[in-house]
Amino acid sequence: MIPTLAFGKTGHDSTRTIFGAAALWGASEEEGEQTLQLLFDRRINHIDTAASYGRSERRVGAWMPQRRDKFFLATKTGERTAEKAQAQFEKSLERLQTDHVDLLQLHNLVDEEEWAVAMAPGGVLEFAIKAREQGLTRFIGVTGHGVTVAAMHLRSLERFPFDSVLLPYSYVMMQNAAYSADFERLSAVCVQRGIAMQTIKGITLGPWNEKEHTHGTWYEPLSEQADVDRGVHWVLGRPGVFLNTSGDLTLLPKILDAADRYTSRPTDAEMDDLVAKREMTPLFV
Repeated sequence: MIPTLAFGKTGHDSTRTIFGAAALWGASEEEGEQTLQLLFDRRINHIDTAASYGRSERRVGAWMPQRRDKFFLATKTGERTAEKAQAQFEKSLERLQTDHVDLLQLHNLVDEEEWAVAMAPGGVLEFAIKAREQGLTRFIGVTGHGVTVAAMHLRSLERFPFDSVLLPYSYVMMQNAAYSADFERLSAVCVQRGIAMQTIKGITLGPWNEKEHTHGTWYEPLSEQADVDRGVHWVLGRPGVFLNTSGDLTLLPKILDAADRYTSRPTDAEMDDLVAKREMTPLFV
């Protein structure tokens, strides 16, 4: 059984493996129902979606009228101004068939100029605070990609007490000394302040480059169960973090199965062997 962990100071105990609903991007109604059953079978109680994830919010929304109390529901807005974020979020609530979400996240906030707009008067943060005051969201988070994201999250936390952060975390990513140092600094702040730390890209093999795309992810993922096990178990081996599943429905059962069987973290030697065998490379440089 996949264990639960306090999601920061929200008062909610989330499964350490969170359903990354980007996997529902182009999903049919039938695939959506099959996914819901899998989540119930594995007792996953936290869903992470976004306005920009294709059909995802609509597929998740189909579950909400009868099952809203079963899930901690998170979505994201990629808009940077309050006006545009409000318009986008209103559509998200409509698609999700709910009057509120548990967590509204500022999506991929890493660009310097976009960050300045988002944090300024009339920016998306202003809207997020208003939405919380109105009961449209209970909590506010920030997400991001790339090698600068951990440092940018630290800047964001200096500006506002976000309830959660989300960023890449994998064995290969942490071999980047600068990124690793930033990640550890961010982690220390999150632990000290009780901020939930969500991780993504845990089973990344590398960029697709010229290879044929065999999965729905925008990066090439590990796909053999034994390899997925190592990637998942390495992430879960870090106390206090959550693992968000990948954006491919075919990989979801493998990730959840790996998480269900987690007992200990692979050694560095075991991870180095996987990196060499699969020729894993950094997704972000």
